[in-house]
Amino acid sequence: MERQDGGREARRLEALRATGLLEAPQAPVLDQVARTAVRLLDVPAALVTLIAEDRQVILSAAGSGDSPPPRQTPLSQSMCRYLVRDDAPLTVGDARRDERWAGIGAVSRGELTAYAGTPLHAPGGPPLGALCVIDGRPRTWTPQELETLEALASVAEAEISSWTAERGVRQELERERTFLSALLDSLDVPVSACDAEGRLVRFNQPMREILRVPELPVDREVWAQAYRLFDAAGKDLLDVEELPLVRALRERYEGQEVVVRPPGRPPRRYLVNGRPIDSPDGRRLGAVAVAHEITGRHRVQLLRDVQHAVVRALAEAASADQAACGVIGAIAGSLGWACGEYWQADPQGARLTRTGSWTRPGLDLSAFTGREPAAFRPGEGLPGRVAAAGRALWIRDLRAEPEVTARVREVLEAGLRTAVGLPVRSGERVLAVLAFFTDTVEEPDDELVDLLRGVCAHVGRYMERRRAEDLALALTASRRRFDQIAAQLDDLVWTVEVGEDGSARRVYQSGNTAGILGGQVPLDADAAALIGERVHPDDRPAFAELLAGVREGRPVQAEYRLVGLDGVTRWVWTRARPRREDGRLMADGICTDVTERHRVADERERLLAQEREQVRRLRDLDRMKDELVAVVSHELRSPVAVIRSYAEMLMDESGLDDEQRMFAGVIDRKSAHLQHLVDDLLDLARLDSGRVALDPRPISLTRLVRQAVDDHRAAAEAKRLTVGVELERHLPVHGDPLRLRQVLDNLLSNAVKYTPEGGSVTVTAGCGGGAARGGGECRSGTVTLTVADTGIGVPAEQYPRLFDRFFRASTAVESGTKGTGLGLAITRAIVEAHGGEITAGPREGGGTVFTVRLPAQGPPG
Repeated sequence: MERQDGGREARRLEALRATGLLEAPQAPVLDQVARTAVRLLDVPAALVTLIAEDRQVILSAAGSGDSPPPRQTPLSQSMCRYLVRDDAPLTVGDARRDERWAGIGAVSRGELTAYAGTPLHAPGGPPLGALCVIDGRPRTWTPQELETLEALASVAEAEISSWTAERGVRQELERERTFLSALLDSLDVPVSACDAEGRLVRFNQPMREILRVPELPVDREVWAQAYRLFDAAGKDLLDVEELPLVRALRERYEGQEVVVRPPGRPPRRYLVNGRPIDSPDGRRLGAVAVAHEITGRHRVQLLRDVQHAVVRALAEAASADQAACGVIGAIAGSLGWACGEYWQADPQGARLTRTGSWTRPGLDLSAFTGREPAAFRPGEGLPGRVAAAGRALWIRDLRAEPEVTARVREVLEAGLRTAVGLPVRSGERVLAVLAFFTDTVEEPDDELVDLLRGVCAHVGRYMERRRAEDLALALTASRRRFDQIAAQLDDLVWTVEVGEDGSARRVYQSGNTAGILGGQVPLDADAAALIGERVHPDDRPAFAELLAGVREGRPVQAEYRLVGLDGVTRWVWTRARPRREDGRLMADGICTDVTERHRVADERERLLAQEREQVRRLRDLDRMKDELVAVVSHELRSPVAVIRSYAEMLMDESGLDDEQRMFAGVIDRKSAHLQHLVDDLLDLARLDSGRVALDPRPISLTRLVRQAVDDHRAAAEAKRLTVGVELERHLPVHGDPLRLRQVLDNLLSNAVKYTPEGGSVTVTAGCGGGAARGGGECRSGTVTLTVADTGIGVPAEQYPRLFDRFFRASTAVESGTKGTGLGLAITRAIVEAHGGEITAGPREGGGTVFTVRLPAQGPPG
């Protein structure tokens, strides 16, 4: 600027920059000053400007028309620069008459004619800008107007002073904050702080390195999720009230254990101390939390705990299987894993079978442990892969590699994430596989794997030693139990060594020899010679063949009579199986007293002869019974027919009163029932004896069924039953139409009789298993007829007896419905006489379904 001292101008510009107004987006108080100037001085526009080194900055403007003036203008277009240069007020009545303003565009456009301005100073310092008013017409500014402008300028200077002071405070606070950040970043321990409202305000550099996330001003409700903060077990996110900084706002504490699980990195463990920050007057300003890492210390203790738990489990185990369960429980429980499995390899290494498992208490993994196969082959599933590779396998995330487990659906349902498998070895052979699963993603841990390898080696040695001990104990116990069992047997169990000369020296015999030999025989006696002397003469060839087979080394057996030391003759059954042992010929055998069996066989022959005689007598009695039933039934038919005839004559008599007519009706109904029973008995007798001759002919079952349904429709309608019929157009069968009609009548009458009012009866018929061909032939060779009702049904256990004579289902008896129990027996007899079959079963939704299958008529011959 013209005529300005360089040093003075530099100080002015420094003071201007110190206010921070050049960068201020808005200044509400200065806007109000400009609006007040427009109103009090009655001018079109008022401006608050700042004069920088090379430009004029319009800080506030009021009343400047439809569009506000530009934020910045060149100094050549500014009248305020003169005011700042001279540090004195400036008034212009008509700028058009003054050559100084000829170059200002606003003057030439007629926007600026009259101008009045007063400088705005920094607090106790140089002028920074101006408060000016503009009029588009010539104007003479009155002293009162200039005083008002001066007063408004004082208000603007006060605001500039306040702004400058506040910016200084902010700069001082920023310097202090920068110092505090540098101080906190220089510390080796992680530090975090929040304000009184619980808003996060500071992380130092160690804390940022731990969390691997930017210092976000997130709400404390999501801190645990955003920064992956877990409880001491490392499984559950911390509750809001248990977050270190939130606790520190409430109380001072020490030693809160926190686990941080940064994505893609191993978890780290910290002890956190926290305390609130209060002002001298007791106001709560915020809180600070300081963390001390204990990951290494915790890991050492954890590994030591795992080792101790495994040693304790092995020491307390009573068997190898119990030791297996104890080991996986000790490892998984100490490490906080979800579950563990022990997979035992068979001696050939061809199969791995799960023999033990452990699940964390309170965790339901039935979807994973309850339905998986009990065994794997090498290379199959996690255990099979570990066994095949012979080395540890760590699967970080099973959702990314679900095929590893061969139990994909179960893994996803159970929410399992990480899997670890380790072989238990004995030299080069894999004895077993330990498999562990977690419900969180665990990063691979080489140190932990090395520890578990050592544990597996210890387990392998223990298992080998324990299984050898178990086998020895089992062998001893087995021998003891064998001796105890053999001592209780009447049989003689023995082992002999066969010499080259054919002698048989006993090396073992059960304690009781009296049951076979009639007394005790020393172990060192020659068994062959002793027994050979006492074999019955007739059976000596069989005994000689037995001895020859043993000497030749082939399995043999023989039965012979033996005179015991007590003089009693017994039948003895001897079985022997030779074997080679260390070059010696040994034979194991057992001798059984089968005297009773021979006696029973003789007695059985006698009883069989008696039974055959009894069967012959029973058949005669059955024939006589059938003849008696036939004779009695035949003899009853004539009297019953006479009784019915007289009953009909009585009912036709006009002189009977109502009571007499009722009695006559009862006689007629009862005699009709008796005649029906007699007919049924005669039919059964004829069918059983085969004396009923069928008159088979080609007939249409479809037509026969329709006729039967029509005849029973009236009875069904009387009970308001719905009768449905589904029939194929033509169903050819070869049968007796009268007898088949009898079958249909029995089934339909039963369906109507035992179905309550409002029910339904459905009759269907068709080719069983295939439609009829064009010529009317069923491809399957069978016609199927079903009669289904919605009646009272039959108990499931009574269906097998439904076609027995005189049998009535309990539901029929309880309902009070009358019947003889012969209809279904006759029906079955007729169907079977046609070469068919009939079955009954429950109908879905209630009721009964009867199914009749008859041979279809073949093609013309």
